[in-house]
Amino acid sequence: MLTLLRSLLFSTLLSFVAPVLLVGSILTALLATSHVPGFTWVSQTGFSQILQFLTIFGGGYPLQGLLTIAVTFAFVGSLFDLFNFYVYQTNRGQ
Repeated sequence: MLTLLRSLLFSTLLSFVAPVLLVGSILTALLATSHVPGFTWVSQTGFSQILQFLTIFGGGYPLQGLLTIAVTFAFVGSLFDLFNFYVYQTNRGQ
């Protein structure tokens, strides 16, 4: 039972952190490319589009949208882990 809880906690935490790191790295890359001459309009457009996308899920707040997506990913990741545990338990009993 302890291994289930440890695996569940790890998969939930990893599933939560993954979209935060992905969106954070994309925004950081766009911010870094905004300092390159000729790419300012591309990076500013991409930055604003991503913030608008996050604003849709956050009810007007991009950070809340990012947290909403991350919590949803964490929930789905934990469901996958629970399903994997169930399948492993039923196949081990046969």
